[in-house]
Amino acid sequence: MVSKIGFGGSCHWCTEAIFLSLKGVTAVKQGWIASDGQNSTFSEAVIVEFDLNTISLQTLIAVHLYTHSCTVNHSMRAKYRSAIYTFNEGHATAAQNAIEALQPEFEGVIITKVIPFKRFRLNSDNYLNYYYSNPDKPFCQNIVNPKLRVLLARFADEADVGKLIHL
Repeated sequence: MVSKIGFGGSCHWCTEAIFLSLKGVTAVKQGWIASDGQNSTFSEAVIVEFDLNTISLQTLIAVHLYTHSCTVNHSMRAKYRSAIYTFNEGHATAAQNAIEALQPEFEGVIITKVIPFKRFRLNSDNYLNYYYSNPDKPFCQNIVNPKLRVLLARFADEADVGKLIHL
């Protein structure tokens, strides 16, 4: 069964590469997401489509929290909102429960918000699949690769090792 969830927290090129590197992820749309209320402005994010028979929502949330600064409220948070964007109430409840369950594993308070998805803008074609199209670019080497190494170290069973063999 395929489902979807949105994630924001760091550069959408990084977030896209992380989720494209997981078994059970069937598609990643990279761009900007907005929600309602305080979160009505767009922020860099991805929509992840995944097969619930292969990877759980809880695992995806854990991957998200461990691969961005989920406890840091830095000056770029407007551009890189730390969020889980949900498409239904069941995912909203599951996401909040997952954050609460993972909180003891982090030194600081997790600032990631669970908020309803409202709108999405897809990035330009030349920036889609950025990492896997440009793995030798300095940004990919210096910013994305360290996050993918965290993925391999912490989530080896869920990672698509064939895609990450170059690390």
